[in-house]
Amino acid sequence: MCLSTVYKNTKTEDAVVMRNVMSIECKDGCVILTDLMERTVAVEGTLVSANLVEGFVIVQEA
Repeated sequence: MCLSTVYKNTKTEDAVVMRNVMSIECKDGCVILTDLMERTVAVEGTLVSANLVEGFVIVQEA
């Protein structure tokens, strides 16, 4: 199972949006994240990059 940490704009510790993300959906200008506990967070913006080997995703906030 590949889980990722999602960062807003840059990969720094203070930019973490959510950890243990198992699902990412892009819909209507939002990036919708779901973690292992099935909690969801919506970030208005776009997906910039995803490195599933290293377990991180970067979302550019609108």
